[in-house]
Formats: sequence, C-alpha cells, structure tokens
Amino acid sequence: GITYLDHAGSALFPESLLKAFTDDLRNNVYGNPHSQNISSKLTYDTIEHVRYRILQHFHTTAEDYTIIFTSGCTAALKLIAESFPWIPEGTKQPSSRFCYLTDSHTSVVGMRGITASMNVLSIPIKPKEIFLSKSRLPAEEQNCTTPHLFSYPAQSNFSGTKYPLSWIQDIKSGKLCPIKIPGKWFVLLDAASYVSSSPLDLGVHQADFIPISFYKIFGFPTGLGALLVNNRIAPLLRKTYFGGGTAAAYLAGEDFYFPRKSIAERFEDGTVSFLDIIALKHGFDVLEKLTGGMEKIKQHTFALAHYTYTVLSNLKYANGAPVVRIYSDTDFSNPDVQGPIINFNVLDENGEVLGFSQVDSMASLHNIHVRTGCFCNTGACQMHLDISNEDIQRNLQAGHVCGDNMDLVDGRPTGSVRISFGYMSSFEDAQTFLNFIIATRLSKSDAEVPFQTVTKPMTESVPADRLPFNNADELSPVLQISDRELGNISSEAETTGRWLPPAPEAESIRAAVSETAVPTCRKGGKPITVANIYLYPIKSCSAFEVTEWPVGNQGLLYDRNWMVVNQNGVCMTQKQEPRLCLVNPSIDLKQKIMIIQAKGMDPISVPLEDNTGKEAVICESKVCSHRVKTYDCGERIAGWLSTFLGRPCRLIRQSSDVKNKSHQKNTKGLSSANISLSLVNEAQYLLINVASILQLKEHISARLKEPLEIEELIRRFRANIVISAPESFEEEEWAEISIGALQFQVVGPCSRCQIICIDQQSGERNKEILQSLSAARGRKTNFGIYLMNQPMLSPYPDMLSVGSQVLPVLKENTEIQPPTSSEEKCSG
Repeated sequence: GITYLDHAGSALFPESLLKAFTDDLRNNVYGNPHSQNISSKLTYDTIEHVRYRILQHFHTTAEDYTIIFTSGCTAALKLIAESFPWIPEGTKQPSSRFCYLTDSHTSVVGMRGITASMNVLSIPIKPKEIFLSKSRLPAEEQNCTTPHLFSYPAQSNFSGTKYPLSWIQDIKSGKLCPIKIPGKWFVLLDAASYVSSSPLDLGVHQADFIPISFYKIFGFPTGLGALLVNNRIAPLLRKTYFGGGTAAAYLAGEDFYFPRKSIAERFEDGTVSFLDIIALKHGFDVLEKLTGGMEKIKQHTFALAHYTYTVLSNLKYANGAPVVRIYSDTDFSNPDVQGPIINFNVLDENGEVLGFSQVDSMASLHNIHVRTGCFCNTGACQMHLDISNEDIQRNLQAGHVCGDNMDLVDGRPTGSVRISFGYMSSFEDAQTFLNFIIATRLSKSDAEVPFQTVTKPMTESVPADRLPFNNADELSPVLQISDRELGNISSEAETTGRWLPPAPEAESIRAAVSETAVPTCRKGGKPITVANIYLYPIKSCSAFEVTEWPVGNQGLLYDRNWMVVNQNGVCMTQKQEPRLCLVNPSIDLKQKIMIIQAKGMDPISVPLEDNTGKEAVICESKVCSHRVKTYDCGERIAGWLSTFLGRPCRLIRQSSDVKNKSHQKNTKGLSSANISLSLVNEAQYLLINVASILQLKEHISARLKEPLEIEELIRRFRANIVISAPESFEEEEWAEISIGALQFQVVGPCSRCQIICIDQQSGERNKEILQSLSAARGRKTNFGIYLMNQPMLSPYPDMLSVGSQVLPVLKENTEIQPPTSSEEKCSG
C-alpha cells in the first residue's frame, strides 16, 4: 500500500536479492580475507571477482581503473580530499585549486574543509559560468604541472539535471577551464545520483575519480561504497595513515613503513566489509535479471518522470494559477539531460507556497513517501528558490537548520518537495501521486481528469520475476501524451477546478479564525474551566480519562511513562501502527498497577512500582530527538502486545532514577534543573479548547459524509487538559495560565501531524481531518498549546481537577512561535 517516491534517497531492494545473498551465506563459509585459510581465500577471491564485476558494469577494465571500497560516497570524497597531491599556497611552485560546481552535494562542498587545512584555495563555480567558459590557456601556461581538481555531479540530486559528461575530456584537455590558472586539471565526477538510474561508460568518459554508493543502485547493502580511481592518477595519491592490511612491511619501534603495491589494498584500511561486498555480486545479477540493464532503467524511469512532469506542470486552479512551481533546468524532453527527479513546491490559488512539511504530512496520509528540504544541496536550493546567502544566515538565526521541518520563514520557503523514480517504480505510482495532488488541491470532480486519456502500459503478460520494461516498445504508452490531451488537462482544470474549500468559504473560515482577539483584560468575562483531563500511560495508546489526578515533576503522574517498541527497540506510534489506539491502559493507584485491555484479549496488568533493581537492564532509547533511559517490562506483556498487534514488539518504561538527567527541556522562565519530560514529544502538557474544537467541527462536518461527534474529535487531538473557554482559539494568545495552585507557562502551539486523522475508537484513517484543519487555519496545522509546569517543592502532590478555574495571562506579543525541533510536534 506504500507509494515510494524517494529512489534518489535510496533504492528499494528486491526480495530475490536478499534470498540469493542469504542462500549464499548459508552454503558457504566466508572468513576474514586477511587470513590464509580456505574460507578466507574464498572471501578474497570473491571480493576480487566483485571488483571486476563493478568495472564491467561501468564498461572499463582493471588496466584503466582501480576499485577502492569505502563506507559510501561521502567517505570516498573525503579520501580524495586527503590524498590528492595538492600544492599549497606559499611554495615556490604555483599552488593548487579545488573547484566545485555550486550544484553539488554537501559531501563535495565539505571537501573544502580539508583543502583549507592544507592551505589550498577552494573556488565555487556556478553552472552558468562553466557553460560560458570556453577559452583556452596560452600555450606557455599549458605546460605547468600543478595539479588542480574540478568536481561536478553527473546528475544533480536536487533537480535531476544531467551535466555534460563531455566536460570531463574538455576540462582535462584544456578546452574548458573552470578558472584561468596554469596547471593540469583532474576531474572528480560525483556519480552517486547518476548511476542509480543511468549507464556510465568509463571507457568513453574517463574521469579521474568516481565516487559511488551501492545502496543508491541496489537498496542493499547500505554502508558500502567505492571510489573508482583512474590508474594514471592513482600513483600520485598520498597517504599518511596506514591501517591493518595496507602495509607490505613496517616497524613498531622505528619510523619505517612500506605500503602494499596494490592501490586498492593500500587505501582500504582494516578489514573491508566483506559480506556486504559479496552481496554486491547478487545485486548486479538480480538487477540484470529484473531489468535487462541500465539503459532500460534509464528509459523506464525517464518515461515516468516525463509523464508526471507533463501532467503536474499543466495543473491549474480555476483562476488559472498553477498548482505547483517546478524547479528544473530542462523541459523533461530528453533522458540524456534530465534524470527521473522532479523538484517542486505546492502553491495555493494566490501563488503562495505551501510549506513542504505540510505537503509531506498530507502525502504520508496517502501512504506516499517523498523527500523534503534542501536535500543536502544548499547551492542548488539557493539557485532554484532564490535564497540569498543572507537569507540562509537569517533562517539559521530564526531557528531553521538543515533537515528540520521549519518550511517557511517570513512566508518564504526554506526548501521544497522532491519525488524520484527508480527501476521498480510503476505507472501506478505516478498516477497515485498525481491523484493525491489533484485530490488535495482541486475539487473531487476533477481528480481523475488527467488520467482518462492516458493509456496504461501493458503489464499483465510480463512474468512475475521481470519488470515491465525489457523491450523498448513497452515504454511508448507512457510517453505518448498528445498536445490535445494536455490541452484538456489545462482547460478542464481552468473551468472546473476549485480550491478546497472554495474561495468564498475559505475566506469566511480565515475571517472567522482571525476574529478571536482576546480583550486585554478578562475581568467580568465568562469563567474558563477545565472540562476534561486525560493521561496516556502508554505513549500512542488509548487515553485514560480522569476527573482528578496528581501532578508529578514530569506532568500528570504516569502520563507516557511507557512506550511500545518494535523488535529493534524503536518507538512505535500510531503513524506506523494505528491499532495502538485500541490498546486501553488504565491506572489503579490503590492497587498500584496498570491494567491493559484490548478487544479479544484477556486483561493484563503491569506493576506501577519502578523495577530498576539489579535484574533490570537499563538501555537508551529515543523519543523524537530526546535521549531517554528505559528498561524492558518483560516477556509476558511483550507476548500480549505482539499477539494483539500481530508483529513482534515489547513494552518499555522510562527509568525513574535518571529521568531528570536524560530528558530535560530548557524553557524560558523555568529552571531546567527541576523540569524533565516523560516519553512525550515536546512538552509536559498539551491543552485544547472546546470552543476551538466546535469551530473546527463545523468546517470538517461540511466535508464529511457523516458528521463527527465532538467527543470523537476531542480524542483525536490527544490533549491532557481540555478547557471550556468562551472564545475559539483564544488560548493561542496566552503566555501563562494558572489552574488552582498550579502555574503553567505556554511553550508554543502544537503543529499537528497525521495522527489526528486516526479515529481513536476504531483505528481507521480519514485524510479529510488534517486537510480541513489546514484549510481552516489558513495553511497552518496548529491546534492546541504546549504547557510546562514547575511543581512546588511540597511533600504533598499537587492535584489537577475537572471544574477548576483557568486564569490566563495574555502575551504582549500575540504571535506564538512553534518550538524549534526537527520533529513534527504531535501528541504521541
């Protein structure tokens, strides 16, 4: 049920690859290749065979290239930077230069850190500067032997643009000069993105260095890459460190070291990842069997990208405004200049960008996996999104860092959305994605328009073990979209397309939401009271409602003290397993037990007393970005949960003796020394307002066949404290609140994720909830506020009770900034 569209991030491995690999391991014994026994000799010979297979894949031989295995493309780039024969500034000879295309991966740009330490200048080159650079050096300057290095990607991992492979020979011959400087140029071709879906012929395009990562091609194994080094440059490489297996001879007591003759053995420090290398053999075998080769993959993936680009670029709102803004240097007409990557941002009907985090959340609801952000390519991101150097620095000051979900700063995007196709992608994947965009941006009556006139590729007759593109003519149905059909897409969208909700309704929603100004003084107004109190003893499981409950130093006593983890110890939430909401924990304070119930299962109990004695094994876990100390609750409850959820899982509990040290939150105005968190994502408490729920319910009900009950909607938002206030959304203008003797500070708004789309009574999903919230809040998905409380030092626990009066203190600045974190702020 998953539509995977992040093949540029990682390929998916086929089942046949894993079976062939594990069968190999079962039938053979592979020893350490540095030993001399029979099993080790088998390993060594197999590794050498794989080296030849890699060279064959890239249409070259061991006479021209050497394979150096690394942990990945990044490690290969680091190796180049450390071993290239740079000539530093300040010597009698002309100094070296490291030039790189600005449309490069972070790992390429990061090489300048090493070159700087060697006193070598680094110079960024914009793509347009290379295209304009055609002048040769004067003849007398061409004889200079100072080595320079120019790096560029064969394919941009941001936009899929394929840069000319002809640059390799042009730069090495002096026909093309990145910068005008005497010396000899060597070329580093970053092929990591390119080779995942395109053939590379090193017999024709003889770059000096080609770093790759194999998981981009096969999906498995990960953590293994290679550096292909041209044998003409290999003898010039320098190496200082020597690890196991690299020495022909050395002395421990004197400074004597003689390296091995083989370049590969000289640079592969320690024992290589030999079982993973053996897996590559099966990767190549399976890839050839399933696809027929890289040229077929290139045509197939481009066909899907071309089709998707064509439909996507022609989608328009009723007012003629485009639905997306595509960031591309090509028109997707030629697979030699464009790879199977589409980078874009979704726009509203006024041309404003919708944040990529919101698009990602909506895609997740449709089981579509995309990539968002800047994709470790800041240069391309700046170029396509028109982000200045000053903007990058301002965004950092605003709290935005690479990889987080702060998608808009001052209304401007900090990144974008990327989809990418791989050899196992299908026409249905493209259709599913386009249907998702249309269904969430245009009216439902238009959702199928672009697909009515497109012929689906015939796949019924293809054997199960082969992909449907071994013959070139099988690609044609995807590519044959006539101009008339494209006209239909555009014109029908223009005449019938409507932004959900329709513009007049959207305006009324936004107006209603904005008309919630709280008077500066609430004296004499209707009192605000606590309506409901919920705690969630097991993170992401069902709520336990109470009328009165003690407050601890982490929030409500026993709130999110436990969590369910998978067989790898990773926290499970309703995002991965919606049926967690059907697990009903309740706390019996008198008997000191937690009782867990679920339909079709006998109740089971877990003691409340902390079991951190000698028999408990304390281990580290992660909740969002927070580190927590936990211990396992035993086999009995693990078996109960595994049976109910139908997958191996365990129950773990936060260890009480290390709570404060391991999971603290620094909050302005509160001392972090006494404030710690349980297994929550962001703050001790989450508060929502019934008035806000009621207003949202009106807009959601208009879009659903069956209206939601108010109680069901409240439970979807998984709050700890539900209040009854006169005005909807007035809670967003509070800085602090008091409930009885308890003082709370407002940390910020809660940005909602897809968990609110899960019916907490049935575990069923409804995508409309998050879409309605986004529409009602004017493209935001904030709902509810986070609270922190610093408990008073008292021998008696504070109590939180239903019916207690809530006294808010208004903020001076009415804009609450969301907490800065790389994770979605949702209540687990």
